[in-house]
Amino acid sequence: MQLYQHPYSLDSQKVRLALEEKGLDYWPYSINPLKAKNLDSKFFRMNPTGKLPVFLNGQHIIFDTLSILQYIDSINEPLGGDAVDREKMLAWMRWIDLWNPKLFTLSHVPQKYRLFFSKFQRRSAIARMAECPDLASKYHLKLRSAYATEEQLKDKDMINSSNELLMKILDAAEDQLSSTNFLAGEAFSMADATFIPILARINLLNLEEEYIGSRSHLLDYWNRVKKRPSYHAVIGKYFSGWTKYKTLYATYSSVWLRNLFRKY
Repeated sequence: MQLYQHPYSLDSQKVRLALEEKGLDYWPYSINPLKAKNLDSKFFRMNPTGKLPVFLNGQHIIFDTLSILQYIDSINEPLGGDAVDREKMLAWMRWIDLWNPKLFTLSHVPQKYRLFFSKFQRRSAIARMAECPDLASKYHLKLRSAYATEEQLKDKDMINSSNELLMKILDAAEDQLSSTNFLAGEAFSMADATFIPILARINLLNLEEEYIGSRSHLLDYWNRVKKRPSYHAVIGKYFSGWTKYKTLYATYSSVWLRNLFRKY
């Protein structure tokens, strides 16, 4: 099994958590979207949306995150076994998938850093259009998507709507965790693999007190799942404590140098 992913990608975190919890062997290929590596022609030919993750297993190639998670869960015994309510698990996964983490993340990133990376990614897309004329129309769609995101970030109603959905998900999780140890029962399931990266993103943006700390059952759950080996392998080793600054600074420095020398 091969997984094209990156620690910055929330959907990549979901899939890697699932793979780690299932104990499956896989080969992770790192594709850093902030460095526009998802626009490199080799990857872009395989996946013209440029989105992560991409999962390959033999002849199977899957781009949709929920489909990847369900495929992984079908290998050997389902995660959590009989201690998991499968209908509830799927309901959680589908509901969480409706929320747009990109808008939430970018709306909490200082504008100067957001524009720094977005301009670099747009310039990289333009450079790839010149290098690969046969992919020009696909790169053009990616450019349009980038400009659309910038417009969405100016739409206060859209930002508020995204935040309201997140609050509803967190409130529902708080209610569920008052009666069970995990989202879909008494064992870790794909619902938890889908949900934990949201909590990790909230933590990365230094919003834990506002969104997690005020919900006692959710806070207890968060403290428990951070101790799992899967969390450390997928998220903790990159974003816990001072390591998050090391991870982010390494990317910022690389992009700054590429901008300086116009290496798009």
